[in-house]
Amino acid sequence: MSVAEQSLSSAAPAGGMRWPFVLTIFAGSFLLFMVQPMVARMALPELGGAPAVWNSAMLVYQALLLGGYAYAHWLGRFSIRQQTIAHIILLLVAALTLPVALRDLAPPSDDSVALFVPWLLLASVGPILFAVSAQAPLIQRWFGVAAPGVNPYALYAASNLGSFGGLIAYPLVVEPALSLRLQSIGWSVGYGVLVLLVMLCAMAAMRARRIEPGSAATQTIPATPRPTMRTLLLWGMLSAVPSGLMLSTTTHLTTDIMAMPLLWAIPLGLYLLSFSVAFSDRNRLADIATLLAPPVIILAAGLVMETVQQRAIMVAIISVTMLFVVAIALHRRLYSLRPAIDHLTLFYLVMAMGGVLGGLFAALIAPLAFDWVYEHPILLIAAACLLPMPDTMPFARLFGSGRGGILAADAALALVLGLGALLILRTGLPDQWHIGLMIILFLGAIFVIGSRWRFLIALVMILLAGGGAETLKMSATDLRTRSYFGVYTVRDGGPSVRWLAHGTTLHGTQLLDPQRRTQATSYYGPTSGVGLAFNAAQQLYGADASLAVVGLGTGTLACYRKAEEQFQFYEIDPVMVHIARDSGYFHFMPTCAKDVPIHIGDARVRLRETPAASIDLLAVDAFSSDAIPLHLMTREAFDVYARALRPDGVALVHISNRYLTLEPVLAALRQAGWYAMMRDDWRPSDDDSGLTSSMWVAMSRNPAALRKLVDATTNQQTNIVWRPLQPDPKVMMWTDDYASVLPVMDFHRAFQFADE
Repeated sequence: MSVAEQSLSSAAPAGGMRWPFVLTIFAGSFLLFMVQPMVARMALPELGGAPAVWNSAMLVYQALLLGGYAYAHWLGRFSIRQQTIAHIILLLVAALTLPVALRDLAPPSDDSVALFVPWLLLASVGPILFAVSAQAPLIQRWFGVAAPGVNPYALYAASNLGSFGGLIAYPLVVEPALSLRLQSIGWSVGYGVLVLLVMLCAMAAMRARRIEPGSAATQTIPATPRPTMRTLLLWGMLSAVPSGLMLSTTTHLTTDIMAMPLLWAIPLGLYLLSFSVAFSDRNRLADIATLLAPPVIILAAGLVMETVQQRAIMVAIISVTMLFVVAIALHRRLYSLRPAIDHLTLFYLVMAMGGVLGGLFAALIAPLAFDWVYEHPILLIAAACLLPMPDTMPFARLFGSGRGGILAADAALALVLGLGALLILRTGLPDQWHIGLMIILFLGAIFVIGSRWRFLIALVMILLAGGGAETLKMSATDLRTRSYFGVYTVRDGGPSVRWLAHGTTLHGTQLLDPQRRTQATSYYGPTSGVGLAFNAAQQLYGADASLAVVGLGTGTLACYRKAEEQFQFYEIDPVMVHIARDSGYFHFMPTCAKDVPIHIGDARVRLRETPAASIDLLAVDAFSSDAIPLHLMTREAFDVYARALRPDGVALVHISNRYLTLEPVLAALRQAGWYAMMRDDWRPSDDDSGLTSSMWVAMSRNPAALRKLVDATTNQQTNIVWRPLQPDPKVMMWTDDYASVLPVMDFHRAFQFADE
């Protein structure tokens, strides 16, 4: 029997009344997590696709969940009839905001986007999500009234299975098949069905309690002592840590391991499934997860603080496994502390409050307080503080529970501390030695499980030895900066080169030789598509050619600027301006274009403010790590570019990506009147020139202008050529209303890059 079947069968009252309650809870949660990615997708044209945007969206949903649970808790003091009337009125009033759509709010021009994102989402979907959020605990309470003596908590499995179903169905089924308009209409129809199901549950509850709809009688639930403050705090912590850990795992994976599209769905999906496992009455899987959680945390601790992309697939698998196992263990402990039914809504209210606090820490506080994803190891330690521990240590079984076992545990801890210190001090150890010593550390830490304070000390030492000391050392300098849009790290690759990394993605290379430090490098070399075009700008457009760049990076393209040329940048993150122009680490901007204007804000918004027909060459290179700015690749975005470009102007779009094949996306824009040619500038992986393989697409609505650029920059003798784009009939033109990355995902290439 499956987890869901076990959970739901344990909640079956006599007379076949179970199905309305199960279906209502499942449908409400399905809709809740269907609208979540749908609204985030609607927000892309205004907000972009940085991981922090998703975390902010998650925080909004958790806050609305808290509000809905608080409302359900307050409503529980009234009769079933009164609860029904009040809740139906709320559902109908919220329906006035349908169909789902974003409110027309102007995005900020400064760095207050971290506050703007929650406000936009609250204003857009706050009422409807508040109403839907309340129905899960309310329906469970009605079920408890309808079926006294039957465990209503098991219905929470249906809630989380519905959430998981909605979450997975959106990117795999809904987004590839339907436009946003049709998605919104379909969701509205589903909401109407949910209202009918809620009415059906209310009628079933009243009929089961022999309460006629016109009666003023109230339900009777035996009163039990109110939970103590200590119990309430423990509920909150057991809810907050998995919630924060889910978001920190998402940030850690998409920032420092694999910035693969849709990767955010995996931690959230496993987090939701953990409730279904933990809140089941007859399930050994939860007990197994509780037993495995301490050693799994130890294993993950040796990898989570690495700051370079090594063994990415293995690290990603271990990270999401750790999240799933630890979330089950903590939620299982939470379930074991559940109160009687008269405090059910209080229990869920405190759970929701803990979820909000965990999300608040991971989504808003951590990006402001830390320069790296330190929230992840912090929450790992917090989880270790809350995990159920075995009554005895493994050594106690070998040496007895007396002094021998204690001395053996102390010896194991001393071994962990000694080897950990060696690994921290001898950072240049060969890989074989490092791996071997880490395995010994893992074994030593496993043998102190059962003693919480010894376990925590061993955990901290493994975090430090597994890369934490090096990460902290980096934070002690000004080589790393974190903003709402990601983590930026400056690294020296020896005495001759310096890199800027945005998460796991190279965002610029600086040659340190004073004679070469303004030489274009990485994706922007003189044989790249953008390098060829920018070098030929005056030949094509005259001495006063107008050039613009979307995405600043290290400012490499600034050094293509020639006298009399007009030059400008568009950059969404003010931190990048500091790194490129003011930090002193990179010399492109200070040397070549210190006075060049930089427009802060989303490029689509800022380009609308640019005078029409004022730009000759527009380079679009605005990747956030490897997360593409989807809203800058749609037909509407190219309409903005067309407005800013002169009639013979050309847009150059950078599409190098480790996970997506974006060529057919741009090829599909032929339907919108865009002509395109592509320049593949391939470089061997061992190229030490500072140049990187790149793919640039030149696009124009004027075929003669495009041909003129291609003819001026082609050199058959040196193999500098352009080629037509290869369309794919399975890939439709992206618009603000319809876009899906699934058809252009290259999973083989993704895993190939991840294992490098």
